[in-house]
Amino acid sequence: MKKVHSDVIQFRGSHYDFGYHQGELLRDSLLLPNRKIQRGENSRQLLVDETKAIEMLERFAPRIWEEIEGLADALKWPFYDALREFGGYYIEYTRSGCSILSRSDFLVRNYDSSPQGYEGRFALYEPTDGGYASIGPSMQITGRTDGLNEKGLAMGYNFINRRNSADGFICNMIGRLILEHCASIEEAVDLLKELPHRRSFSYVLLDKSGRSVVAETSPRNVIVREAAVSTNHFEVLSEENRYQIDDSKRREEALLTHSTTSNDAYAAFRLLNDSDQGVFSTKYSTASGTLHTASYFPNSLEVGFAIGPDRLPLMFDFQKWLQGERLLAKRINGKIDTHFPFPYLDDLSSLQQKNG
Repeated sequence: MKKVHSDVIQFRGSHYDFGYHQGELLRDSLLLPNRKIQRGENSRQLLVDETKAIEMLERFAPRIWEEIEGLADALKWPFYDALREFGGYYIEYTRSGCSILSRSDFLVRNYDSSPQGYEGRFALYEPTDGGYASIGPSMQITGRTDGLNEKGLAMGYNFINRRNSADGFICNMIGRLILEHCASIEEAVDLLKELPHRRSFSYVLLDKSGRSVVAETSPRNVIVREAAVSTNHFEVLSEENRYQIDDSKRREEALLTHSTTSNDAYAAFRLLNDSDQGVFSTKYSTASGTLHTASYFPNSLEVGFAIGPDRLPLMFDFQKWLQGERLLAKRINGKIDTHFPFPYLDDLSSLQQKNG
């Protein structure tokens, strides 16, 4: 078992200042040099259309643009390099799996992916220059894998397919934009219909109304259906699915069975996090192993978070944080049974030399 953690990052201020603060934290981190090694010099996923990316950020995410400027200044990088690394338009590191179960007052999700794409950051951010405060794990620094905002809107996404991709925002930036700009499911759906999508993903949304929906999105279409369970296949846009969805169907059935017999949030957390329940995944070699389990409560604005299996969630009172209290927790600790390196923990250059 490998010891893993997520750093808890708390910040109140402008987007530029938040970006600068994050850049300061990243200066001596292994994460950025490891990302360069992971991509390689000839990666086909490198951002190739700077003009298009800038146009989309200016239109949909001007404050994120300022956050990227802050990152660039703190890291002393050219803006283009920061845009490529943190812009959330076009570039991505790995696909992901994921299982999500929601009821009227909570959403629980497993984030399933490769350790090599995880960055170990759990962010609470309250902007002072516009946008809603949010809490959740980051991806690509500026993006979010899942989360909750001050209005009680909870969000998580599920990977569907890389096939037939197009120019557009990737999942983690879309997640960030939902949390920062939307107060309700209706507003989130409107945004999803307006945004250009890079890949096919499902976005699960729950707000204070108790309504839960799954938005099936692809570069070609967006449809919304009432649902409390989502894994890694579309129900309506089935032509967008991968050829192999047996495991996704199996996890969906386990979640559906539970959702008809229990309204208990802790029981739902245990269903997803316990290693013997059949939902928690150890398939790290195929980029679909469970890295964290998170629970979000729109009415109380509480969040539970655990890294690895068979753990009690560390609870966060986001409402108290919004009222000015500072969290005492600085790290979320866990253990994951994998030999794969984590880019924020393991020096990939040393591993390459050792293995080479």
